[in-house]
Amino acid sequence: MNVEERIKRAEALLQKDFAAIDKIAEKNTEKVLEAFKEERVATMHFAPSTGYGYGDAGRETLCKVFARAFGAERAIVSPALLSGTHTITCALFGILRPHDEMLIITGTPYDTLRGVLWEEGNGSLKDFGIGADVVELDKNGKIDFPAVKKALPKKNYKAVYIQRSRGYELRDSFTVEEIEAACAFVRKSGFQGCIFVDNCYGEFVETKEPTAVGADLMAGSLIKNPGGGLAPTGGYIAGKEEYVELCENRLTAPSVGAEIGSYAYGYLPFYEGFFLAPHTVAQALKGSLLIGKCMEELGYENFPKLDKLPADITRAVRFDTEKQLTDFIVSVQECSPVDSFVRPEAWDMPGYDNKVIMAAGTFVGGATSELSADAPIREPYTAYFQGGLTYEHCRIACKRILEKLT
Repeated sequence: MNVEERIKRAEALLQKDFAAIDKIAEKNTEKVLEAFKEERVATMHFAPSTGYGYGDAGRETLCKVFARAFGAERAIVSPALLSGTHTITCALFGILRPHDEMLIITGTPYDTLRGVLWEEGNGSLKDFGIGADVVELDKNGKIDFPAVKKALPKKNYKAVYIQRSRGYELRDSFTVEEIEAACAFVRKSGFQGCIFVDNCYGEFVETKEPTAVGADLMAGSLIKNPGGGLAPTGGYIAGKEEYVELCENRLTAPSVGAEIGSYAYGYLPFYEGFFLAPHTVAQALKGSLLIGKCMEELGYENFPKLDKLPADITRAVRFDTEKQLTDFIVSVQECSPVDSFVRPEAWDMPGYDNKVIMAAGTFVGGATSELSADAPIREPYTAYFQGGLTYEHCRIACKRILEKLT
């Protein structure tokens, strides 16, 4: 069977899943469109602003659109939030105070957040006397509810933290249904503080977001799902007003909160990107399923399994050797519209414990809404494939990967 035949066979087997993804995208587009209409988005909201940004209607309305679409009371949307890790850090420093304690119930978090939590002498939460305990996942990669119930009474935790995506782990990401069950369980166990969800890679994958099913606060990056491939930078924090206000004070200053903030380049790409996001997420999900099906048929284990729809836009593919891993990453780079001629090499990326190799030939630097792949150079050798603004691009990349690996 040649490469094109292999891909067509996979597509035929995935038609039911593709149809389900299209239906989700339509519902989410309708939800976003309704938010635009309700907040009366107009051409004037795309205008740039400078200086303090007092009364910046573009900024204020953009925040309201995100909050309405995400089922939240309030939201921050800002180009001053530079990455997912920066956005999450801003939120954690907003809601926590010295000597507060946080409980992470989804296992050890993503590499770049570990320095935020536990390193010493770098301005981490630990430096400010804020503790973060971890409840590891069970043997199936799911939240260990008995262990969570046992841990909660041990300290006066002010926040419970849930990481939606798998990070650099070989497990499934968490669905909104699983997050809803976790929120309900934590509340039933007597917890009264803030339930905070790292929502990176998960926006618009399903028809509801964590803030609509029990989470008090969530955060993510605009160069992932909600930027639709157009946002040049930025992040968002959404949730209950009391917690978002605390985060606003951390982002700017306690005396001014959300009253200031300008952007001299204009807000058009943020609005348009958010409008396109449900569609671009659907394209990425289809691409993820195609890659997953083809890699599975070649004998490579990958997550999520193909018996259900993905819970986020990332896919983990495990290889037997470092060469197979790097061949996969190089294939993605060779199919990139930007820097396709560059060969990725592993390097010491800031915030990571191992060297990381990354295919990132993207229009927006590091944008995982666009087609990309990365991997830490460590066993088990696992590549993390994500994004894709168009299914066609994902399909072409899949052909290239199969050509190199078969």
